[in-house]
Amino acid sequence: MKPTLLVLAAGMGSRYGGLKQVDSVGPGGQTIIDYSVYDAIRAGFGKVVFVIREEFADQFRQKVSDKYQDKIETAEVFQALDSFLPSEFELPPNRVKPWGTGHAILVAESAINEPFLMINADDFYGQKSFAAMSEFLQKDPQPGFAESYGMVGFILRNTLSEHGTVSRGVCELDDRSNLTSVVEFTKIAKRGEQAVHTDDLGEEYLLKGNEIVSMNMWGFQPSIFGHLKHQFHQFLNDHGFEEKSEFYIPSVVNSLINEKEATVKVLPTAEQWFGLTYKKDLLFAQEQIGKLIKEGRYPENLF
Repeated sequence: MKPTLLVLAAGMGSRYGGLKQVDSVGPGGQTIIDYSVYDAIRAGFGKVVFVIREEFADQFRQKVSDKYQDKIETAEVFQALDSFLPSEFELPPNRVKPWGTGHAILVAESAINEPFLMINADDFYGQKSFAAMSEFLQKDPQPGFAESYGMVGFILRNTLSEHGTVSRGVCELDDRSNLTSVVEFTKIAKRGEQAVHTDDLGEEYLLKGNEIVSMNMWGFQPSIFGHLKHQFHQFLNDHGFEEKSEFYIPSVVNSLINEKEATVKVLPTAEQWFGLTYKKDLLFAQEQIGKLIKEGRYPENLF
């Protein structure tokens, strides 16, 4: 069974200042999503599911997804603030921000019945990352566990922005390359070949730069949806009254690992990540795509 690619494209781009999902990085107006879908097709994925917001669905189709119709099967689902909420739950009056990556995956349940890879729409992950995850998802699960998931692990220094702080899930692994924990650091800044993390109290902690980090490139079986439902309801009980709280997928994964309900194999990659966190990142992304085209890794016209 061919795996599915799940693209989370419902973000609001508050730091970027606009719909970064549809901004052009390639010479023919290609978006980062176009390069991800191109790499997924080359890696053997059989379907793409997009999580978007209904209010920009027409713009997204015109700019992005319509071009794939004769290349790969596609589907779309809408992430809204009231998706999968218990009937008795009341939204905070000023809540605007979506509920986060865990919620975005959950709303795709109706469109996915096979192993799948989730990615962010505004992140460039590289061909080898897709190939590694495709191979993993098509293997038989590890014996002895109900769930066997995967994660592509990037080197921290290959994922930093020149234009501000970023959020990264810093990972710990055991001697079998299984994930033992992932901790979300929300303010990491580049400092030469190293990096510095600033915590909520303003304290700085130096990072070496060679740490393995999650860039939200997770491989799941459909069983993840049941776990997401359970943990999302718990999250709402604990944090649903907050206007900006987010249901992060690393928190779900950590819980499953700690409770020994799943293993997560870390698939290392040396690919250079880049993405659109800040508006100034756009020029760098365009330059990087240009270099990859010159190296022959991508054609000028993808589709």
